[in-house]
Amino acid sequence: MKAIGSLRIGGVAEILGFAEVGPILRAMRRNKAGAVLIALQIAFTMAVTVNAWGVVWQAIQQAGRPSGLAEAELFHIASRGFASGFNAKTTVAEDLALLRQTRGISHATVVNSVPLSGSGWRTTLQTEPRPEQDGRSASVYMVDEHGVNTFGVELIAGRDFSPEDVRERGPSVADWPDKAILSVALAEALWPGAAAAEVVGRTFHTSGSCTVIGVVKHLADPWPSVGGSAYTMLVPDKLVTETVRYVIRTEPGRLGEMMPAVEEALAAANRTRIVRAPRSMAETRARSESDLTGVSAILGTLMTILLIVTALGIVGLAAYSVRRRVRQIGTRRALGARRRDIVRYFLVENFLITTVGVTLGAASTVAFNVYFAHALEMPKVEWTLVGLGMIALWLLGLLAVLGPARRASAISPAVATRTV
Repeated sequence: MKAIGSLRIGGVAEILGFAEVGPILRAMRRNKAGAVLIALQIAFTMAVTVNAWGVVWQAIQQAGRPSGLAEAELFHIASRGFASGFNAKTTVAEDLALLRQTRGISHATVVNSVPLSGSGWRTTLQTEPRPEQDGRSASVYMVDEHGVNTFGVELIAGRDFSPEDVRERGPSVADWPDKAILSVALAEALWPGAAAAEVVGRTFHTSGSCTVIGVVKHLADPWPSVGGSAYTMLVPDKLVTETVRYVIRTEPGRLGEMMPAVEEALAAANRTRIVRAPRSMAETRARSESDLTGVSAILGTLMTILLIVTALGIVGLAAYSVRRRVRQIGTRRALGARRRDIVRYFLVENFLITTVGVTLGAASTVAFNVYFAHALEMPKVEWTLVGLGMIALWLLGLLAVLGPARRASAISPAVATRTV
């Protein structure tokens, strides 16, 4: 019975090529440089492609993601003063009064940035006033007491800003107000496990202390490519600077009508500034998603090039190995080795090299991802994606070496003999 068991094990080992591991390793030691370079190339390819695919997958998931805004009713328009007599404070006050009194407009506010626009402000929040504590990077929207209603976000806990909360923020102001409204995502990141109602009244720290007075259900950040985290907050700062942007919410169904009307009205109201063309939130989303598509295309091209170069490297190493071993292969054929034995030999050799490469690549993938997740707040790579990357590169290696292996198996004992 023991003999039969040994024969079975030996037969399986022969079929899988395990019996040839020893000779293969001894042969690779005589050409270490080629095997090491291919293993390192595989590791590099895996680290880059898996992380790049993580970004591409994130971009795919973010396409069409909810913003939390009343997008169908929103547009924004910029105003920039240029004349020597331009008064920012007076202009902003007059513009907001004009907008809010215009029929067809339900709400309007002045902002520092627009969700999904690709431009905005960020700051780091900490729950304790200790510089060494890791904080959360959050996007900041400066609005007045009309900001929540203008955006159309859903307030699920606490209260909105009151006129008394709002302060004017000119170019020289560098600190932050003492009140804020957070998105649910940011509140959960700062205080894991706390309900929205429990977050109201808590304090966090930036350049000073700030109290949470409200929580909104969802509010997208300005950078759709940055993690998609929606770590956002509203602060009661009314910008009074030469360049400002107004977000305007129209009555349902009147967006197309009001955009040119508002542009004309603002331009006529003050000749000491330039009013830039209005843009709807639908246009803003389309532009941001086209940027994501562009990044995905670039990363997809990079991944394709890396995979092709890696495959060519594997083919080159295998072809070189075949040329060096013509006599050895012919001798094995003369001693009874079948063509499939020769093919299996090169497949096992490649499998060993690829295994070293994907093992190093898995470690590099995680290391790079940890760094990027911390530096850019990108999402952490899924372990399933790492596993799929390893399997894909194993298959790529086997397919790449199959051609040279089949050519090696076609070497006849007679050709090998003539090379002696």
